[in-house]
Amino acid sequence: MAQQSLKVLVLFVCISWCAFVEAGDVEMDGAAGATFSVGTYGARADGKTDDSNAFMKTWQAACASSGKVKIQIPGGKYLLGPLTFSGPCPKVTMLTIVHKGTLLASTNLGKFKSDVWLEFYGVKGLRISGGGTVDGQGAAAWDKNSCHKMKNCQALPVSVKFIGMNDTIVRGLTSVNPKFFHMAVIDCQRFTATDLTLTAPEDSPNTDGCHIEGSTGVEISRAKIGTGDDCISIGHGNTDVLISSVECGPGHGLSIGSLGKYKYEKDVKGLIIRDSKITSTQNGVRIKTWENSPVSTIATNITFENIIMSNVSNPIIIDQTYCPFKNCGSKDPSKVKLSNIHFTNIRGTSATPVAVTLECSKGYPCQNVNLKDIQLKYINGSDATLACANVSPQFSGTVNPKKCTAPIAAA
Repeated sequence: MAQQSLKVLVLFVCISWCAFVEAGDVEMDGAAGATFSVGTYGARADGKTDDSNAFMKTWQAACASSGKVKIQIPGGKYLLGPLTFSGPCPKVTMLTIVHKGTLLASTNLGKFKSDVWLEFYGVKGLRISGGGTVDGQGAAAWDKNSCHKMKNCQALPVSVKFIGMNDTIVRGLTSVNPKFFHMAVIDCQRFTATDLTLTAPEDSPNTDGCHIEGSTGVEISRAKIGTGDDCISIGHGNTDVLISSVECGPGHGLSIGSLGKYKYEKDVKGLIIRDSKITSTQNGVRIKTWENSPVSTIATNITFENIIMSNVSNPIIIDQTYCPFKNCGSKDPSKVKLSNIHFTNIRGTSATPVAVTLECSKGYPCQNVNLKDIQLKYINGSDATLACANVSPQFSGTVNPKKCTAPIAAA
């Protein structure tokens, strides 16, 4: 009898303990499971009504919550003006936006007081998923863009900009027809974006796929980008950036730069672009720095690896006399110092006879530029050439073209 009572007591304690643990899990999940839908806050999702206020109210409620919270954007079309989703969200450990609809940017440029449409600022632990679309409706604004014609211009709004973020993951986002860049990552730490689809017409001005600046620990992978400017542009002040598995084209290629345009620029270190395919673009992999740089900076430890080129103009290019306009003023050499640059296992076809151009600064010649296992042929089947200036490249493995036989054409 005593033994049976002991078994009952043990069973009771076990059940009580399990119930306590489960209750604890439920309580934690409950605190972490708050969900906020834009529909609850008045979004109409008809593509005509301005849903900006509903989105902002939803964000404010979620940011003021606690634990792991979720924002739901159901299927439908949401017309939005410029919005800034600001942090910090002090009690929120993770904020997930499940975006399944289509966001439509206002075509009224008078509503935009800055160069951004949707801005995320100062948030830690943001997640964006759901496979939704952002449509910048840029065709209505591209003829107002002068930034591809002059150095000092008023930039149009970037579709999605992340500023001062920490621990961000974006997955499965589609962006079409931005007024300016599709995405910008500025002053962020630990930013990851995967499974992106970024598209705009080949002749749309300044529609960079993703621009990265002043950030550390950025990874972009499994992206399909076809647009009117750089598929990826990596600006100044970046450290530890990995770009991989990108399909680029049309566009201007995968670029580091432009660098050396502004007085406040900082060094660039530890960049890797690999395992990608570039098709029918104006450039392949490129480093571009402005001539007449206002300050001296460093760009070092840069690797381009395992990249296939198909009908690409300028498959490999270092351009330290970059000036996209008719007149950029002084012709003083670029003060951006390039070193430890590696081009490895790059193969395919060049749309231009000169497949490799290494045009370094007269004031600061490139140091330790390496080409290994390069196989590039001119598209008509003949041998391509390599043009060099102010650099003594090092070759290893099988390299074609190998000798600096083509002169740099005078500007």
